[in-house]
Amino acid sequence: MKRFAKLMLIGAMTLPAMAQAQEWGRLLDRGQEVLEQRRGSAATEAPATAAPPPAGVSDRQLSLGLKEALAVGTERAVATLAQPNGFLGDSRVKIEPPGMLGSAVGTLRRVGFQSQVDAFELSMNRAAEQAIGQATPVVLNAIESMTLEDVQRIYQGGDTAATEYFKGQTFTELQQLLRPHIERSMQQTGTTAAWQALTDAATASLPMLAGYTPDLADHVTESALDGLFLLLAEEERKIRRDPLARSTELLQQVFGL
Repeated sequence: MKRFAKLMLIGAMTLPAMAQAQEWGRLLDRGQEVLEQRRGSAATEAPATAAPPPAGVSDRQLSLGLKEALAVGTERAVATLAQPNGFLGDSRVKIEPPGMLGSAVGTLRRVGFQSQVDAFELSMNRAAEQAIGQATPVVLNAIESMTLEDVQRIYQGGDTAATEYFKGQTFTELQQLLRPHIERSMQQTGTTAAWQALTDAATASLPMLAGYTPDLADHVTESALDGLFLLLAEEERKIRRDPLARSTELLQQVFGL
């Protein structure tokens, strides 16, 4: 729309008076084309709604196929995050410093505390990478516990319907399960020590950090789970949309070739 307005303004300022009427008409036509193109683009990008299961697929096959798809997606997402730099190397899931410290990271880097910030971020993300594998059994158990009604509703849902279902079903349980593992990993990676070194060094420059004591284990745990469900949603979307992601015969039967 801004482009359309700019075109009209340029036309008004630069064209001879006798030609302006024709040019206004062309500009209006062009503006309409731009709007229609944007509407068409928005429609193309809208999430796809799943079609009914292919002909001949039984309820049992549908249930097994969807559960297999979700198990495959879970294992892929966890494997991605559990590798070195699985969190740290991906800006979508990288665990940033908590609360007001997160808001001050740019300032701290500029005033000479880059190494302390980097050490703290590294320790948090390494802790998450070490612990995230503990989430797999919980999600797989939730997958196996799905009823046929759950399966049918999820299959017919949006591109991330299953991920949203599992996040609602398992997030609290995963928090409780993962936190002790995160705490142990944080001890191994030196998160608390890195936090102390950063705040001790930076308090003089940012007095607001004095006495700021967030629950680092909660922050890392919740951030790790947010990253897990983000990647699980991505894997689910791939299986629904991309034939190449359907890596078994059963997935191909249920979701199509």
